[in-house]
Amino acid sequence: MRMAFGSLSAALRAGLVMLGLAVGLAAGPASAQTRTLKLVAFGDSLSAGYQLAQKDAFPDVLEAALKARGHNVVIENASVSGDTASGGLERLDWGVAEDTDLVILELGANDALRGIDPRITEQALDEIITKLRSRNIQVLLAGMLAPRNNGPDYVAAFDAIYPRLAAKHGIPLYPFFLEGVQGRVDLNLADGIHPNPAGVRAIVGQILPLVEQTLAALPAR
Repeated sequence: MRMAFGSLSAALRAGLVMLGLAVGLAAGPASAQTRTLKLVAFGDSLSAGYQLAQKDAFPDVLEAALKARGHNVVIENASVSGDTASGGLERLDWGVAEDTDLVILELGANDALRGIDPRITEQALDEIITKLRSRNIQVLLAGMLAPRNNGPDYVAAFDAIYPRLAAKHGIPLYPFFLEGVQGRVDLNLADGIHPNPAGVRAIVGQILPLVEQTLAALPAR
C-alpha cells in the first residue's frame, strides 16, 4: 500500500516557510549553547523510526546533524507508531517533560489515512500547541498533506490545518514532513509509506535549517 500524499508547489512551500520565518526567527544558524538544549520529537511512526534501528530514526539523525554543526542538544524520541493527533493529546502531559525547550510536533498522517474529520485533528493539534506554549515550550510544527484519494473536499480541509495553526500560534512551520521523500522507492521501506535510513537523512537535511533558526530564537529559560 502506498500513501498518495500530494506535494507542495515551490511557491506554496516558500510561502509557508516564510510564515515560520516571519514569526521572529533569527536568521542564520544558532551560536553554540553553553547549556544543553532539550528537544522532543513528538509524533507518529514517521518520526519514531518504524522498523529502523534507533540510530537511523529521525530524532537520532537530527541530533547528530545538530551536534555536527556545533549545537549542544539532546533529542528525546517521544513518537509512537500509529498515533493520531488525539492520541498525542492524551499522552502529552506525561510525554513531554517540563524542562523541554523545543517540541517538533509531527502528527496527523494517521488521521488522514483513517479519514478522521479534519476538525477533530485540528482541535487536537491546537490543544497540544496551546498546552506546550502555556508551559513556555516552543513548538516547531511539521505539516502533513492528506492522501489525494481522500477527495478534494477532504484534501482542502486537511491541508489547511497546519498553516492555519502556525499562523494562529505564531510558530514556525515545516510545510510537509515527507517533502521530497514521499513516493520515492529509494527513500522508503517496502511498504511505500515509511522512510528508510536514506529517507530519514533526506528529511533531516531539509528540515535542519528551520530547526537551527528556531533554536537561535529560543528565549532563555
